[in-house]
Amino acid sequence: MELASYADYAVRLVNSEEPDRGTDTLTSVDAVRALFGTPSRASALTDESDLPRLRAVRVRLRGVFESAAEGDQVRAVDLLNSLLVEYPVSPLISGHDDLNPEGQPHWHLHLADNAPTAAANFTAVACMGLAIHLTELGVDRLGICQAAPCRNAYLDTSTNRSRRYCSDRCATRANVAAYRARKREEAQRAAQAVTARN
Repeated sequence: MELASYADYAVRLVNSEEPDRGTDTLTSVDAVRALFGTPSRASALTDESDLPRLRAVRVRLRGVFESAAEGDQVRAVDLLNSLLVEYPVSPLISGHDDLNPEGQPHWHLHLADNAPTAAANFTAVACMGLAIHLTELGVDRLGICQAAPCRNAYLDTSTNRSRRYCSDRCATRANVAAYRARKREEAQRAAQAVTARN
């Protein structure tokens, strides 16, 4: 697995809560396991104590995305660095996936799942993936959806750095809302013009 792809762990955790809508899906051990995506040694360690730990990390990771979205690169990096120091990773070289044309293993790095708790493992992996994404693509590639009231985090992987929404659904909803607002404004101007003529 490409290490930058672990950044999606951070997005999944941040988006497990929608503060403006008052929703939180991080409410059970099964919800924590679901964050991992696929079963692993770390997800098997999950217990009730991981819920408050991951909620606390979620707040801190949201701060990273919000700082980046506001253009405060230094703050975003400082917040992420503090998490990286607190939750270190253990990289391992692996060759388990496929063989190269010479029949040798395709060696690549994985992040080991040897942290003492599921929350510590998830946080370490998420922060390392986010750090790699940030350093390879730039702080401005971390965003917060501009479709109110969504406010979900996203990773901008577009070629022209133009992403503003977390999903096509939010982009469509925002475009429809903008269209309707323009139409209302046009109708009001037309009504005012008729009133002014009379």
